[in-house]
Amino acid sequence: VQLQAFGGGLVQTGGSLRLSCAASGRSFSSYVVGWFRQIKGKPIEFVAVMDRSGGTIYYGDSVRGRFTISRDNAKNTVDLQMNRLKPEDTAVYYCVADDTEEISLFPTAYDYWGQGTLVTVSS
Repeated sequence: VQLQAFGGGLVQTGGSLRLSCAASGRSFSSYVVGWFRQIKGKPIEFVAVMDRSGGTIYYGDSVRGRFTISRDNAKNTVDLQMNRLKPEDTAVYYCVADDTEEISLFPTAYDYWGQGTLVTVSS
């Protein structure tokens, strides 16, 4: 499956942004999907993940309560709604997917990655 993320940009502190990831190549419904991010100079960080059915979701501690992951299997998309953004959310965001039943919070578990989209939150 090929993933393409878009929707990044510049936003002020406290603002909102919605990232989208479109998948092509195979039916999306059999994939665990998620988002990771990389802040400049730091390791890749877990943001959110959702199982195949959408019934199980996990969020990273730094985004819980502010970010919401969603998926539309009919459209082969996964979105990340980001609210109350902070300067420390500035990062390149990657959508990920893996053909598995198991959810993982570790980036090495995911075989498929989008190209990344830059989110910049100004103070």
